[in-house]
Amino acid sequence: MFTIQPKRLTEIRKARGVGRPRLAKLSGLTERQIARLEGAIPSKGIHTEDTILRLASALQVRPETLTSTEALTSEDFLVVPQSRCCSRC
Repeated sequence: MFTIQPKRLTEIRKARGVGRPRLAKLSGLTERQIARLEGAIPSKGIHTEDTILRLASALQVRPETLTSTEALTSEDFLVVPQSRCCSRC
């Protein structure tokens, strides 16, 4: 289990110009879950790897970008290319 850093998630989401409703749709989570992850609603603070991977994919960042306790750097805001698979894999 991992912990998403609420401030990091919020800053990256806003830097990408993505609102909570859009992030919820892109990640398959609910808006309420996004609000909890950003600290707007109290939560337990432990998150599954699946949740982290969904958010990282939706925001096009490395998963560790969301869980690190270090200060955000300009490198954290770089878009990470997502692998795309077709039916002819």
